[in-house]
Amino acid sequence: MKLSKKQILQYHLGGKIGAAVTKPCQTQKELSMAYTPGVALPCLEIKKNKKNIYKYTNKKNTVAVITNGTAVLGLGDIGPKASKPVMEGKCVLFKKFADIDAIDIEVDEKDPKKFVEIVSKIAAGFGGINLEDIKAPECFYIERELQKKLDIPVFHDDQHGTAIIAGAALLNALKIVKKNIQEIKVVFSGDGAAGTSVKNYFIKLGVKKNNIKVVNKFTIKKLGGYMPEADVFVGLSVANVLTVKMVQSMAKNPIVFALANPNPEIEYNLAKKSRSDIILATGRSDYPNQINNVLGFPYIFRGALDAGAKKITEKMKMAATYALAKLAKPGSIVPNPFDPRLKTFVSQAVQKAV
Repeated sequence: MKLSKKQILQYHLGGKIGAAVTKPCQTQKELSMAYTPGVALPCLEIKKNKKNIYKYTNKKNTVAVITNGTAVLGLGDIGPKASKPVMEGKCVLFKKFADIDAIDIEVDEKDPKKFVEIVSKIAAGFGGINLEDIKAPECFYIERELQKKLDIPVFHDDQHGTAIIAGAALLNALKIVKKNIQEIKVVFSGDGAAGTSVKNYFIKLGVKKNNIKVVNKFTIKKLGGYMPEADVFVGLSVANVLTVKMVQSMAKNPIVFALANPNPEIEYNLAKKSRSDIILATGRSDYPNQINNVLGFPYIFRGALDAGAKKITEKMKMAATYALAKLAKPGSIVPNPFDPRLKTFVSQAVQKAV
């Protein structure tokens, strides 16, 4: 489905999110309860016991989507203001798929220590923090330090969300081609936030370290030498680096995750024509088997918030991966993002893992 520039910009006019009042406010009495003088009572209850903030406010269902705009989609370092449409979009997905109220916060600060300080100071009213589109390696430090400082879940979706979904896709793809995860050879293009996280996650799932090769945009010339007899290719970097010849040199029943956005490492139709036994996934919604983070982060946070989790653990991530793998239809490697079972099945799996 092709969309025109005019259609897209028209859709975004005025932004994509807004606030909603959840209690009646039609009379003087109701107004007095919503604000002064009635609002003083829950304030005093929270002062007596800080845990009451979860009882008398929307903290338990609110996530902050926070960025500094240094690594936005396929756009790069476009800054905090230009990143706002993406952050609003993330908030839309939280609400649409998991009924979580998300608020976007764009922080004009590139220094990772200062960024951590700013976020830690404004986190009191949120039940969770979704870090978004922050470049590597700063993103690793920022997430780690915020997890230390805060008593709520902190989750950098570009790292872990991608890994969780790609992990589910890998497990299902290996079932289809009947290959052992401990024996496969995997080539990665990209060693940024997503590439590093997916690689490490695959190792936790069972891929052997010695069976992994990694290239980045500076060593991309080595890619052709790594591809012969590779079972899996995972692209999380730059577009159009994977050639038909490279795909044809891969092992029988190759698995190709060309996830660069908006343009993948190899064009979808070109890859499909290169060989008939390929299992192919991209990061795009206009092709089958989209490795789409919307399959993960809404339900991971839903489960974490409902369980009152203070952090998102490896056990919770693994629970999400295996739950997602189970929901894929026969012949597919990931579920459809609109599958109504996702909210209950995945979020409950995460909740049980807390």
